[in-house]
Amino acid sequence: MENFELFGNVEQGKNFLESMKSKRFLFSFVISYTETCEVPGITFAGADKDSIQFTPPADAEYLHYGYCKTIDKIPMTPDGKPTPGLLTKTALESASIPHLTINAGSKISPQLPFIDTGMSFGKNISTNDAMTDSQVSHAVDYGRIVGRSLASLTDCLVIGESIPGGTTTALAVLKALGYDAKVSSSIPDNPIELKNQIVKSALERIDSDHPYSIVAKVGDPMIPFVAGMLSSASSISNVMLAGGTQMAAVLAFAAKIGFNEENTVIGTTSYITDDKKANFTSLVKQIADVPAIAVNPDLEHSQYAGLKAFSEGFGKEGVGAGGSIISSMIKTGNNSAKFLEMAEKEYHRLFTSQ
Repeated sequence: MENFELFGNVEQGKNFLESMKSKRFLFSFVISYTETCEVPGITFAGADKDSIQFTPPADAEYLHYGYCKTIDKIPMTPDGKPTPGLLTKTALESASIPHLTINAGSKISPQLPFIDTGMSFGKNISTNDAMTDSQVSHAVDYGRIVGRSLASLTDCLVIGESIPGGTTTALAVLKALGYDAKVSSSIPDNPIELKNQIVKSALERIDSDHPYSIVAKVGDPMIPFVAGMLSSASSISNVMLAGGTQMAAVLAFAAKIGFNEENTVIGTTSYITDDKKANFTSLVKQIADVPAIAVNPDLEHSQYAGLKAFSEGFGKEGVGAGGSIISSMIKTGNNSAKFLEMAEKEYHRLFTSQ
């Protein structure tokens, strides 16, 4: 397992990698939305304000079909930088890991069968409360129901997400819960000042230290929902939170509502753990005694500039890419070189079919 780096509870991380070799994984993909992403310059997920809302459902459709239905192309920048979903799809297919989509507040529904929570999207936290306290409570309860159901079907429930602008709401939640957080971004030139400005104005509205109230004021619907999933799923199965900054915020909120640390790991890419502008690994250590596992998918060696871009700070993570790659490598025994070869094949297919 030379492709993995372990942080936090290293012993538990080693045990997890060893014990999961012949076990079953199930990938759950949670799509959501926060209007915070409509602040100009905040995210890389979508060409403009109107197209950003299509990114989560389009990611879900691409994972299922290999193409999208709500938009004509997979989420990709004009110069060919694809959604991190490409890495997720390659990982899941190479290891025959089943997956399903959960709509937890996406503005647009995907055109495929999905679990619908009936949750609404989050408001722009720079000017409004994201949700009401009762919406947060509803999100946690529904997350617990879905988490319990899915965990009973597998040995490890992997949870990924797609929520444009989610690193900003994650930063606000982490800071509001008292953590000194520095978060990653989907762009190399992380718009830190803009994020801090939004977070500062959001934090000024906090008038209660109750975790539900904090998330209602400055969070997004994905955070309480996935925390609910983690809290129930970790009591009966292993859970891997697949992601970076946003999953640190999920972990921080889950620490307030309760979950089983012994069955929990975070899986991400080395592009998150190596990000000098963020403090992901020390943040996870502050929050809970769980392992963070990072994988380097070797994309810096790709012949395609669009894939190489991930190693240069674009995207970095998303759509549960890191956790999916880790799960797929555990299950198949493939290494990063093999993964890169498969990812390039998928990139070539997309590029010749676009």
